[in-house]
Amino acid sequence: MAVVLFQLHHLIFLFVFFLSHPTPCVSIGDDQVLLEFKELLLNTSLLDSSWKKGTNPCDNNNKWFGVQCDNKNVIQALFLGGVGLLGNLDVDVLISLQGLRVVNLANNSFSGTIPDFFRLGALKSLFIDGNQFSGDIPGDFFSKMGSLRKIWFSRNKFSGKIPDSLAGLKYLLELHLENNEFTGPIPSLSQANLATINFSNNKLQGLIPQSLSKFGLNPFQGNPDLCGNQIGRACKAVASGEKSEGSGSTKWIIIGLVVVLLLVAILFKSKRKDDQFEKLEKESLDEAVKVHLNKRSMSTRTSMRSSRKGRSRSGSDMGDLVVVNDEKGIFGMPDLMKAAAEVLGNGGLGSAYKAVLGNGVSVVVKRLTETNKFNKESFDAEIRRLARIRHRNILQPLAYHYRKEEQLVVSEYIPKGSLLFLLHGDRGIAHAQLNWTSRVKIILGVASGMKFLHSEFASYDVPHGNLKSSNILLSANNEPLLTDYAFYPLLNDSQAVQSLFAYKSPEAILNQQVTPKSDVYCLGIIILEILTGKFPSQYLSNQKCGTDVAQWAWSAIEENRVSELIAPEIETEKDSLEMMEKFLHIGAACTESDHDNRIDMKEAIRRIEEITNLM
Repeated sequence: MAVVLFQLHHLIFLFVFFLSHPTPCVSIGDDQVLLEFKELLLNTSLLDSSWKKGTNPCDNNNKWFGVQCDNKNVIQALFLGGVGLLGNLDVDVLISLQGLRVVNLANNSFSGTIPDFFRLGALKSLFIDGNQFSGDIPGDFFSKMGSLRKIWFSRNKFSGKIPDSLAGLKYLLELHLENNEFTGPIPSLSQANLATINFSNNKLQGLIPQSLSKFGLNPFQGNPDLCGNQIGRACKAVASGEKSEGSGSTKWIIIGLVVVLLLVAILFKSKRKDDQFEKLEKESLDEAVKVHLNKRSMSTRTSMRSSRKGRSRSGSDMGDLVVVNDEKGIFGMPDLMKAAAEVLGNGGLGSAYKAVLGNGVSVVVKRLTETNKFNKESFDAEIRRLARIRHRNILQPLAYHYRKEEQLVVSEYIPKGSLLFLLHGDRGIAHAQLNWTSRVKIILGVASGMKFLHSEFASYDVPHGNLKSSNILLSANNEPLLTDYAFYPLLNDSQAVQSLFAYKSPEAILNQQVTPKSDVYCLGIIILEILTGKFPSQYLSNQKCGTDVAQWAWSAIEENRVSELIAPEIETEKDSLEMMEKFLHIGAACTESDHDNRIDMKEAIRRIEEITNLM
């Protein structure tokens, strides 16, 4: 009887225990998590073909569109920018993806108040720019997101105060809040690693924090009620002191107007011309803007005697223009002042214009900003090192001008233009001039130039750093010439992150780090761009248009449909299809998202040369 009572007591205990301790929920698979996330979204046609129940989003044989995983098949990032999504964002379901570090939903059509992204406490990067989100963002929104490094909320309709909790993000690297309707003051941000900010075109008010002085004027423009030394606008006095300060404010306004008028009077006048890249309406980095060069930049202090003396040797200082390569003759700042100028555009490293000198030589003058890492002596040494390069696929600088506030770098003008324009600017030109033989020649030339740079600048964190099709110029016979290379040591950290294409590589997005393999990623994008003829979305900071050529290539290879990638202009050359597919495999290997598994530059060059040796 005692045994029976004991067993009954034991069963009652177990019954009560299970009532008070429900069975834990069985974890659902990553495929089901993403499908639940997708269920409330609209216009998901780009996802439907690969987001299928029962398949592994990280499986190399059936990788899901926009999903990036590490080498352990853990989902790290969702890159769903620019695909036309709208509907409801169920953030809660994404909590199950414990490895998720990057969410990119930029340039879609989402609206309403901001979703509860703060529930994803481990996020490092959040991109929701270019949508229609509106309303206030709670002040403590970021208080539980201590890992955040990149926040892109620009081009929405957010209003109210900027959340004070941003100040608590100690790892914050990039903050973009421009083109919204934020009001009130800018919070004091003092993070040591903060590299880029943008508060422009809002309705912000009050004194700009002193901690943000290093970022200059541009991040604060378009806010009439902001004041501070950064923008040269004095703050109005308050209460009883306001009246006494009125005359002082008027004085500063008058002085400001006088200064503006003087600057306008001495601005360098140049003819503005619609830029070829502006016609593309694709790459914001090459959008044409007016270049302003004042007479202080183009000093004519050098006397005629010193000018004549300077023309006798290379490396002379002719009116603060230092010629470091005299292959195109010796010229000075007065020569540039007299030359007819034509605006070319505003690239990632600065604005540029074309000038035709008196001796008939056409040059490109690039105005660099935010390159104050080096003093004049160090800058001189770096530019001279570039000028000593002698390689058929690398364009050397001819001269430079240095001031603390800005630097000019002068190089030869190449009439045919860039690979970007020939591939995408006029399909007739591309079809006529960029046949398969020409494209192979370009790939081989780019590889040869990169091989040289990775040998010559092997000590640099990233030897080229800005390889993309707009920085590959083509000679009359389609010989590629690399430009904008080896500038990484010259740039401030903030400018490097903002301007160099190497910072679009997966390791830079995830870990804010570039290496020589970041150049390999850039080379892979070039190869895929040349083979597919598609404009890479990777070139765009907002990914508003274009094609994710890396994702497309990997999916095609995994599904054994590589031939579908080949551009129509060259697919008719049937005898070369096998070689085209080999190049596509190289491009894919170069764009492997896992940095450790990506081939290095030496291996990439070896594979390219192995194919071309068989031609």
